[in-house]
Amino acid sequence: MGPVTGVGLGLRWDFIDELLARKPHLDFLEISPENYMGRGGHYDEALDRAAAEWPLVTHGLTMSFGGVDPLRDDYLAGLRAFLDRVKSPWHSDHLCFSTHGGVVLHDLLPIPFKKEEVARVADRIKRARDAVGRPVAIENVSFYLHPGKREMTEAEFIARVCDAADCGLMLDVNNAWVNATNFGFDVDAWMRTVPLDRVVQMHVAGHDWYTEGDWNSAPRPADLHDKEGRVIVDTHGSDCCDEVLALLERVLRKTGPVPVLLERDQAIPPLDDLLAEVARVKTIWERATGARGPA
Repeated sequence: MGPVTGVGLGLRWDFIDELLARKPHLDFLEISPENYMGRGGHYDEALDRAAAEWPLVTHGLTMSFGGVDPLRDDYLAGLRAFLDRVKSPWHSDHLCFSTHGGVVLHDLLPIPFKKEEVARVADRIKRARDAVGRPVAIENVSFYLHPGKREMTEAEFIARVCDAADCGLMLDVNNAWVNATNFGFDVDAWMRTVPLDRVVQMHVAGHDWYTEGDWNSAPRPADLHDKEGRVIVDTHGSDCCDEVLALLERVLRKTGPVPVLLERDQAIPPLDDLLAEVARVKTIWERATGARGPA
């Protein structure tokens, strides 16, 4: 298969059987190794069938680049074998901490934007890259509070970590928009600060608006500027909104035709609806880059 390009879809168990039966055109699929490593049986069989049809890229959940637990040699060895098997050209994971004391926290928690953290996190990224034997990219995460006093902005921190680690950037456009809206900063200025020349892939996804204190409903305000008492949560449970897709188009005009991935993890709709959303993103990708994905 050729290089990964165009617009892909995050592979989920909710629709994998239908996807493998229908084999619709998709430029690539993204998978999380943690969902497959050490499982065998039907999982291995389904993965092999997917790999025969589409290029695969990997996106991890538990590397915990910002954590303090030592990187596990057994995990890294198993991850390298898995990446070799699926032929992922790079591996991405989140710029956050997600484990502590050997316990997986099942959340992507922010790390302090401090100078002393830059070198520490960069060293962990470099060690992971060496262990898995391929380029590594870090993803910007959504977060809802700052852990301690900041010494720099999130965008400055990302830029410094990427430079110190000489790593790629997995740019999550929705996460950037969510943080900018919740905290009230200019997302386009944020994009001018992060190293867009290091972007190897992008993510887009949907989010939901919540009224603080009422997490059982997710009303979206008619006026985006009327958000008092409301917060956006990065649920991956809705269609991509127009504002995020417009931001994606502006960024693609700067990065060129890097691959873009649609994520959906909650309230997963019928496969046809997902494919229609992929097609909508693909139209934006082609318009912004002047390129065409694989035939």
